Amino acid sequence: MRSSFFFIFIFFIIATITTTGCYYDKEELLYGGSNTSVNCTTITAKFAANVKPIIASKCATPGCHNAAGSAGGSVLETYAQISAQSARIKQRSVIDKTMPVSGPLSAAEIAIINCWIESGALNN
Repeated sequence: MRSSFFFIFIFFIIATITTTGCYYDKEELLYGGSNTSVNCTTITAKFAANVKPIIASKCATPGCHNAAGSAGGSVLETYAQISAQSARIKQRSVIDKTMPVSGPLSAAEIAIINCWIESGALNN
């Protein structure tokens, strides 16, 4: 009786560990994500026309990354400010998808940001 209880207990522990061990892993973080491998030759990713409007409407908003009150710790309003933070922007918005806090960017917006950064984050 005691040995069968022991085996049931061990089985329960093993089953619990194997069914919950990787539940919170993000595929994008483990395997690079599908948005980091888009074909940038087909995407227009110019700073002034495409990137800055996304940043202005989604990131440089009151209480987040604007000069009036940057709760995020960095202001993202000018080319110099945005390009200096391009690696962090890519990590947080393209890979982790934890920014903006109002919700992730659309697939098209993510592709634009990613392609602009991959092409050297030019002031074009």
